[in-house]
Amino acid sequence: MGKSKVLVVGGTGYIGRRIVKASLAEGHETYVLQRPEIGLDIDKLQILLSFKKQGAHLIEGSFNDHKSLVDAVKQVDVVICTMSGVHFRSHNILLQLKLVEAIKEAGNVKRFLPSEFGMDPARMGHALEPGRVTFDEKMVVRKAIEEANIPFTYVIANCFAGYFVGNLSQLGRLTPPKDKVYLYGDGNVKVAFTDEEDVATYTIKAIDDPTTLNKTLYIRPPHNILTQSELIQKWETLTGNKLDKISITADDFLASMKGFDLAGQVGVGHFYHIFYEGCLTNFEIGEGSEEASKLYPQVEYTRMDDYMKIYV
Repeated sequence: MGKSKVLVVGGTGYIGRRIVKASLAEGHETYVLQRPEIGLDIDKLQILLSFKKQGAHLIEGSFNDHKSLVDAVKQVDVVICTMSGVHFRSHNILLQLKLVEAIKEAGNVKRFLPSEFGMDPARMGHALEPGRVTFDEKMVVRKAIEEANIPFTYVIANCFAGYFVGNLSQLGRLTPPKDKVYLYGDGNVKVAFTDEEDVATYTIKAIDDPTTLNKTLYIRPPHNILTQSELIQKWETLTGNKLDKISITADDFLASMKGFDLAGQVGVGHFYHIFYEGCLTNFEIGEGSEEASKLYPQVEYTRMDDYMKIYV
């Protein structure tokens, strides 16, 4: 069997553009959905044109035009959706239901990877408002996929390094603090961090792998399962600069939600589940699931020690 043809929906986005790159690098015939809704967004258009230069095919389709989506998915074997599900960018999770309908009608897709790439929504039934909407909507999409008998893989990528490592997991900033750092509780809850390029590589490895068919793929590389304190320690070792640590209790952290807008409140809730509850690591990967770094040991994943060096 040859390599699957891949369609990436949301290919200009944060994870989407990395998945397009990884798909091309692995030798897949790669298609990227070009939506007319792009309007005058020149940055998105230039990203799309850069993909075309690298050998990807641009294929027009709109979520407002069912036939165009059906025609698009009919040309490929695998559909990967990377539409944003975070409130500080754009929140489009349920738009995927239109894609599910198109895949169902087309009838040819061998694997669908919906927009997941964060925490496992199946484990977040207890999540706090207002942030639980992310998980609830992802579960609505999963239900539609499974009811339509569409073959799937759900990719759980945990904490993207760009949002959680360079800033030492500080809410509301992306760069490292210079003097003081806020610790969530005692800072000793284990968290799974992932390099975004590695997320894309593992995702593409999984699409033709029968082992991951109708399963959840967790990206939890062992060297990148760290506590916030360990992350800070690595940074201090790298820079030679000791930071003042200020511990925030769970109650105080949750109380801070009142001072934020909706996107901020969602963020506080998600951080609470990650750094106080340990929702990314407080379970064993069991039946119906696989772990990416075990499945694909040939991938030399980036360790957070190395990831941090660019911030020095």
